[in-house]
Amino acid sequence: MNKGLLKSWKTDKGFGFIKSDTLEHDTFIHISALKHMSRKPKVGDTIYFEVATQPDGKTKAINCRIEGVAELKAPYQKHTQQPHRIAKSNFASSFLGKVASIGLTVLCLYAFTKYNSHSSSQTPIITNDLATNADLATFNGKYPKVVIPKVVIPKSTQNFTCDGRQHCSQMTSRAEAVFFINNCPNTKMDGDRDGDPCESDSRF
Repeated sequence: MNKGLLKSWKTDKGFGFIKSDTLEHDTFIHISALKHMSRKPKVGDTIYFEVATQPDGKTKAINCRIEGVAELKAPYQKHTQQPHRIAKSNFASSFLGKVASIGLTVLCLYAFTKYNSHSSSQTPIITNDLATNADLATFNGKYPKVVIPKVVIPKSTQNFTCDGRQHCSQMTSRAEAVFFINNCPNTKMDGDRDGDPCESDSRF
């Protein structure tokens, strides 16, 4: 860091020269190097500075400050904070957008699952399994075979008469056998007394 006195200053053009005992030549200084100071420089100010060489080979003062003069605190603070706030806002918007997207996805999956569940409960179950003998036996055990009684022909419609015959071999028709067991004594054609005579006779 060099120290020198502001030898000259052109307020209208915003530049001047610093004379330093440690440097051979006076150093050019521009107002932009002192923009962070609380007042503009004036001739006779003590300047602390560093020297930088420009592309044309000339030198200029950089990182300057005026002795005894306060520096401004972050003169461009508003400009530097604005992008930060925007970044935070963008981050918040992005985060909320992701949360909303995830929530919508979960809701859609839940609705799809409920719909499938409802559809499954409404769809009849069709099986192609064939009933086995064991299944039929179980069914017959639970639901016994219903015996449908044979129709008894009324007496008034028949022209048969009791003549002492008792056996199926003596009958000429099933109707005659039915007449005999219902109207004639001592017949032997309905051993199980179910109203169906001559069940084993292949003629009927």
